[in-house]
Amino acid sequence: MAGYSPKDFQALRWHDATPAFRDGTDTPRAYLERCLETIAAREPAVQAWVVRNEAGARDAADSSTARWRAGRPLSPIDGMPVGIKDLLETRDMPTGMGCAGYKGNFPKRDNAAVTALREAGAVVLGKTVTTELGGAHPGPTTNPFDVRRTPGGSSSGSAAAVAARMVPAAIGTQVGGSIIRPAAYCGNVALKPSQGAINRGERQATSQSTHGVHAGCIEDMWLVAMAIASRVGGDPGRAPLSGPAAPPVPRRPERLVVMETEGWAELDAASKAAFAALLARLEAAGITLVRRGDHPLAERFEQGITDARAISGAITGWENRWNTRNLLEQDPDGISARAKAVLARAEAMTVADYQAALAMREEAQARHARIAPLADAVIALACPGPAPVFDAESARPTGDVAFNAPSSMLFAPVVTVPLLAVDGMPVGVQLMGQPGQDAGTAALARWLLDSEK
Repeated sequence: MAGYSPKDFQALRWHDATPAFRDGTDTPRAYLERCLETIAAREPAVQAWVVRNEAGARDAADSSTARWRAGRPLSPIDGMPVGIKDLLETRDMPTGMGCAGYKGNFPKRDNAAVTALREAGAVVLGKTVTTELGGAHPGPTTNPFDVRRTPGGSSSGSAAAVAARMVPAAIGTQVGGSIIRPAAYCGNVALKPSQGAINRGERQATSQSTHGVHAGCIEDMWLVAMAIASRVGGDPGRAPLSGPAAPPVPRRPERLVVMETEGWAELDAASKAAFAALLARLEAAGITLVRRGDHPLAERFEQGITDARAISGAITGWENRWNTRNLLEQDPDGISARAKAVLARAEAMTVADYQAALAMREEAQARHARIAPLADAVIALACPGPAPVFDAESARPTGDVAFNAPSSMLFAPVVTVPLLAVDGMPVGVQLMGQPGQDAGTAALARWLLDSEK
């Protein structure tokens, strides 16, 4: 599927299908079978899945069909086929984490988010490909719009499965840029929520990790996120995702801060031009844009995220080092040379280095809070241009995290929307709110997407 256009591409949607489930002209089982047909046709090239439980999915879809016929669905996503990133445990499928050292790992228990999805009636279809341990070492997944290119990482399979219309939604995770960048490369809508707003279950080891949702539309994205948070809450000690049960009503922003990030200097001219054209359309619509040179607080904010890549990398590397070291000692050939290099850098750090990185993160968060009175949200590109052609020897084979690390270190909610195309490939745009403003950010993003469609 080449020549992507955000105005022409029709993503697979769920919420539009549910009225037909109520009147009996369609069923969740028939919807699932259409998804399976798409998977059969596209999976040989896209390679989004590690394992699927098709028999279990059919049983779950049949149960959902009976509930819709009886007028008693468990939730708005009852029967929705979903993919689960293979970092999250599932009781009926192995959890390999994209890592040779976890081959055969089958804990036979569900992550909190997976539990919530099952309780909501969702059909857990399978496990989607992740990069090794959620890091930079890629898996086999390709970009559905050009198989020569990366889909991004680490939520590679989740992004690609949605973009290839295999499922309407999939769960991803993010520490640096692992939800937002793959969504942006693949033309998806995605939510990276406020830190801790969706319960991570067993995945509590790193302070920046979040669960999030890839989807074909904001409505489905929100319904899935709320189905999880309303059942299992947020992380221990954290406020859960809050907002309306229904998707937030579109809201036009009055003012937006334009964020460049440290990736701006390396961005290609075509992507800069496409983003500039979008900003010009927003200004023509009467929206005030605050650029870094327009206000000292905006400039100080940009300065605070100048080293977001390095800060996020240092914090995450330190927090992951013991688990990775234990894995390496158990199986010296169980992790890649790339992961071993990350471990070596982390083990060269001191406690003081880690504390210094935390202090820089806290200062960046304070600077972000200070720009709250300036605008409704921050707008930026969600990826550094179109997905690069896959290069296993590249330092960043799944793409650069520069446009995503800021929101991760700021603990801020982000919604990415597929608004741009460069060289016939998707290039996403993100809206970032203040922590806790997930619903408001989704409302702004929905307006932005509607206005551009």
